[in-house]
Amino acid sequence: MKVLVCIGHVPDTTSKINFANNDTEFDSNGIQYVINPHDEFTLARAMFLKEKQGASLTVVNVGPSTTETTLRKSLAIGADNAIRINAEPKDSLFVAQQIAKVAKDGAYDLVMAGKESIDYNGGMVPGLMASILGVPFVNAVVGVDVDGDKISVTREIDGGKETVSATLPVVIAGQKGLVKEEELRIPNMRGIMMARKKPLTVVEPDGDFTMTEFVKFEKPEVKSACKMVSADNVGELIDLLHNEAKAI
Repeated sequence: MKVLVCIGHVPDTTSKINFANNDTEFDSNGIQYVINPHDEFTLARAMFLKEKQGASLTVVNVGPSTTETTLRKSLAIGADNAIRINAEPKDSLFVAQQIAKVAKDGAYDLVMAGKESIDYNGGMVPGLMASILGVPFVNAVVGVDVDGDKISVTREIDGGKETVSATLPVVIAGQKGLVKEEELRIPNMRGIMMARKKPLTVVEPDGDFTMTEFVKFEKPEVKSACKMVSADNVGELIDLLHNEAKAI
């Protein structure tokens, strides 16, 4: 079985976000980048498929050369090889088309991605890939079992969980819960050294087009200061809620 895992290169959640050029561009100065957390859970589950069922594991992303550090981390975690599509990931459809072409050309059985990236939170790429490839798609996945060419997938739905089955090839979008947090992989020294020798292939994009444009970025309004009220002063709390917060 051939597994392709999409890896997002996103700012660490502790990063201080700023914008440049009159708020039209993201300012990457001083930003530490990490594997997109949803993709990290997905990669950890793909590693189980590799170790338990002998699957071959390839990681892929769309991005410039600066994203190779994230791909190398994925290789250090245990992926067999990596593919970088040499383009700026400015549009969800563009990203989906590029990765779908890699998936089709490589005849991958299972394409795995996080349900969304934590930078722009578009949540569109996995579903678009499945549509382009013409294969089944399951979102919000928290469980995966593969038996031959059959896959059983558990996903979260409103008020519970649902288990569905399909025949490979399939695209799935994973999230937190796909593996336990303690099962997330941390590269060790041996993995880091081996990652240097693993193949990282750079391919040029198939076409250069986008359907969306970022016009301006804007930070959320700064939250007002928090007012503390003594636990035994219910009257003051009610007065603040009624007259100041206008909540009651």
